[in-house]
Amino acid sequence: MNALIIDDNEMTRTVLRAMLVRSGLQVIGEASNGNNGYELIMKLKPQVVCLDIVMPDISGIDVLKQLRAELDKMIVLMVSGERNVDTIKQCLSLGASGFIIKPFNESTVLKSLRDAALRAGMTMPDGL
Repeated sequence: MNALIIDDNEMTRTVLRAMLVRSGLQVIGEASNGNNGYELIMKLKPQVVCLDIVMPDISGIDVLKQLRAELDKMIVLMVSGERNVDTIKQCLSLGASGFIIKPFNESTVLKSLRDAALRAGMTMPDGL
């Protein structure tokens, strides 16, 4: 299973990358903004995308809207420091597979990923 991380915060990308790799995923790319992230998604076709909501150029919600045609082929976990119920509902209605709320720890990230993979019927790496 492979993953792509899109987040404008370098520390968040570093921590997520380490967690995903330890769990058996291959991180095939990273982007620090939504536009570059969307381009990488279309080029690399990852199975899992960790997508920050608040970014300086284009929001994760807007990237999610652009991905609608690809969503049946990937797990998209939204990453946010906000616990706004309306935002969560909006992302889920647009096809997000789940949420990772900042600050996060490894067990919550892996649980979100495991739950989303099971719902999607995807085979999970042994570390999950």
